[in-house]
Amino acid sequence: MTDPLLRLYDAAIQGADPAAATAAAIEELRIPRERPVKIFAIGKAAASMATATVGTLLKSLHSIVGGVMVTPEGEKSPYPTIVSVKGDHPVPGSASLSASDKIGEVAIGRRATDVVIVLVSGGASSLVAAPLKGQESRDLVSLYQTLLAAGLDIRTMNMIRKRFSRWGGGRLALALAPASVHCLAVSDVPGDDLGIIGSGPCSPDEATAADVVATLDRHKLTSRVAPVYLEYLKSVTRGVTGETPKKQHPAFAHVTTRVVASNRSALEQAAATATAMGMRVEVVEDLLEGSAAAAGEGIARRLLAASSTRNGSKCIVWGGETTVTLGDSASASAGGRCQELALAAARVLSESGERAARIRLLAAGTDGRDGVTEAAGAIVDASTWTAIRAGGADPAGALARHESNQALAAAGALISRRRTGTNVMDVAIGIVE
Repeated sequence: MTDPLLRLYDAAIQGADPAAATAAAIEELRIPRERPVKIFAIGKAAASMATATVGTLLKSLHSIVGGVMVTPEGEKSPYPTIVSVKGDHPVPGSASLSASDKIGEVAIGRRATDVVIVLVSGGASSLVAAPLKGQESRDLVSLYQTLLAAGLDIRTMNMIRKRFSRWGGGRLALALAPASVHCLAVSDVPGDDLGIIGSGPCSPDEATAADVVATLDRHKLTSRVAPVYLEYLKSVTRGVTGETPKKQHPAFAHVTTRVVASNRSALEQAAATATAMGMRVEVVEDLLEGSAAAAGEGIARRLLAASSTRNGSKCIVWGGETTVTLGDSASASAGGRCQELALAAARVLSESGERAARIRLLAAGTDGRDGVTEAAGAIVDASTWTAIRAGGADPAGALARHESNQALAAAGALISRRRTGTNVMDVAIGIVE
């Protein structure tokens, strides 16, 4: 029998299925049949979004004249005229550079009569990351590594990343003009901001170079950024080099944007499934954010409070995206934010004795992979902390060193990595029996 928590996790993933949402959105665009279409699909949900788009367009006899699909796995193209390539994630590499170049090649030759559909989902920032003209790829890789280790939220991180990335901050929209561009996105960011999802390839950049400078200073990252980037920012603030495209740029007059699936979609489906399983359900409105460990502790305390009333089983569902700030000696592969959240919650549950006996918690990424580990997340309860010790690991030390993966593996608490075809941030699902 399937673990109820895994059943609810599967329901959350189903609720954020990008295929059905994309197909419905394509139908609503009502693209004239005589206009040739190109498709650019970038991100963890690119394959399912592209496949749904192709299927919908072929039903209405549209002509798909080209395109590029970029995924972390390099999946099979859904149509002969669409080139499928692999990108690197979460840190860009040679595959990302090649994918970026391929997009540039296929984008050439656009006309005002063309229609371009851009499908964006989580991971796009890294998958097609390439430096701006005159800058070096090694500096861009170093920037991504620095920002990932700094524990920044996705909004702040992408605000900085898109400034230095070839297709970020609306630059893809400029490259595709004067064609009509329809950008559909699966949101992996709080607030579903299209300027942040995938670093906003088809959305104007609201931040200025001065904003980026101030953000780097505020997070004490200025000294860790390549000097060429600091010189570039100075050049922009002085008016010597142009800003990123802003909303008044004429290219955006030809662009429409829309979010087709989000974290809320996942939470609502998980909640509906829990209700069908006979549980009382609460969906927490506040998004998970900030420190993963602090969020895990807060979740455990809320579940403990719910356990004080005995009125049938209760399910509480959270969504969002927390952060982990790595120290200089920590390994980025030692654990992900969901695993750290779960490990921190396990400690609180362990310390709560009999009060926690009826509580179980799942924390996992909807993309099926937590950080760069081979786990999607973890399931913990009041016995997990002790089980880690019995497995020969030190849970407290692991939590302090951000090495949650090894600790949770010792207790057999990990959820294996899986391909979900979507990415709408993370979910945490607690059950009080």
